[in-house]
Amino acid sequence: MSVQKRISLLITGKVQGVGYRYSVKLKAESMAIRGYVRNQLDGSVFVTVQGENTAVENFVKWCYKGPSAALVRGVEKMPGSIEDFSEFKIL
Repeated sequence: MSVQKRISLLITGKVQGVGYRYSVKLKAESMAIRGYVRNQLDGSVFVTVQGENTAVENFVKWCYKGPSAALVRGVEKMPGSIEDFSEFKIL
């Protein structure tokens, strides 16, 4: 059994209106990661992901860049407890 990891990210910068959430969903699904992504009222994006430890670490690294139209200024990481996510959703 692989080691599971869950982490939440608060991503700031030019991350709304640039396809960030859709790109996050595609990237997560390609890495067998589950969880969700949503826009925040302050213009940031909140992501919660769970999956195999290495996949989650690689996903987090990708979030620092995001899609080509995004301009990520910061990524705040918050650990979380493992939940039973069945898929990755855009909320």
